[in-house]
Amino acid sequence: MSIEVGSKVQGKVTGITHFGAFVELPNGKTGLVHISEVADSYVKDINEVLTVGQEVTVKILNVETDGKIGLSIKKAVDRPVSERPERPAGERFSRGPRPGGPGQGGPRPGGPGQGGPRGGGGPRGGGPRGGGGRREVRREPETFDTLMSKFLKDSDERLTTLKRQTDSKRGGRGAKRG
Repeated sequence: MSIEVGSKVQGKVTGITHFGAFVELPNGKTGLVHISEVADSYVKDINEVLTVGQEVTVKILNVETDGKIGLSIKKAVDRPVSERPERPAGERFSRGPRPGGPGQGGPRPGGPGQGGPRGGGGPRGGGPRGGGGRREVRREPETFDTLMSKFLKDSDERLTTLKRQTDSKRGGRGAKRG
């Protein structure tokens, strides 16, 4: 039996680690189910969900050139769209409300209606056209070369600062140690 990306097969859990579980496939090869691919909900301890020797149905996500096989248990389960957990587009994880957010004690200081630097203090302060709200700045993706040059510049500045601090602790340049 050949392994094809997208196919669903039965497998047996042969090992469990903190980052996932190894599953032996029918052809004798072993693939990895990452902990994020075990269940739809957050899994803190994979041992609470899987046990060694357990039979599972897995979907083959990818087969690398070096022979590594990526598997998913949660994608192997066919469910109607209505039963799938909903996530807004672009949101990967939900960690609950943030401090100072909705339901955390009212509006932020300086927000709309607060008269602060961002709020307008009036009915127009903070709306999309009121001029008081945040503006989203769209940035073009940076190329590798620009990212590398920024990194090198930042690194040089940090090294220079570190060298100055070290020299000042020694008594400056050319100071003799005794």
